[in-house]
Amino acid sequence: MGRLIKNHWARLIALTAAAYQVASALEGFFWPKIFFDFLTKTLDPAVKPVPALQIINLVLAIWIFAWEWPLGLIAGTSIHRSMEARLASFPLASLASVLLYQGTNPAIYYLVAMAVYFWAYSEGEIICAKPWTLPQRGRGGSKV
Repeated sequence: MGRLIKNHWARLIALTAAAYQVASALEGFFWPKIFFDFLTKTLDPAVKPVPALQIINLVLAIWIFAWEWPLGLIAGTSIHRSMEARLASFPLASLASVLLYQGTNPAIYYLVAMAVYFWAYSEGEIICAKPWTLPQRGRGGSKV
């Protein structure tokens, strides 16, 4: 059995979250609703008459989808290989997603992806410059 590559697993979870966030943002254009509207109506101007929160969710989801896939011009750059940048930006995407009624599932997925990325970061995993590849071992390493 091989080892679990946690950053690849977290990438798949983040891709799922981004896909759900795109769908929830598009659905929010037709049925605008804040998740916490049962507590207060003060956040309603964020979704109607101008769909600001839906646009923010759509932009964030497309950015994260392009970042995690990755898009050709992002692949191999320092922002693509940075787990720290992911750990800093996923809470923002999760917050924007949880405010929209339709976006509660992507918010949970982003939190799970953040936990798995943190696990990978704490174990010293790296994200390779070429997407979906494994880090190459040194030639002088031990034979285990």
